[in-house]
Amino acid sequence: MKNDVRALRTERGLSQGQLAKELGVSRQTINAIETGRYTPSLPLAMALARFFGKYVEEVFREDGKE
Repeated sequence: MKNDVRALRTERGLSQGQLAKELGVSRQTINAIETGRYTPSLPLAMALARFFGKYVEEVFREDGKE
């Protein structure tokens, strides 16, 4: 699964730690999501999308879909 979390985070000038604190998760979790090593649960994916003012489908997509 591909995602735009890193791009959205850097657009806002946030570090991984700052985003993690906002969402109540670890910095390592944010890093794993950004690098594609971890697919977040639906509640976490929704929280990320809500934080960035996007729909889940705008942040996360299946491999090969832009």
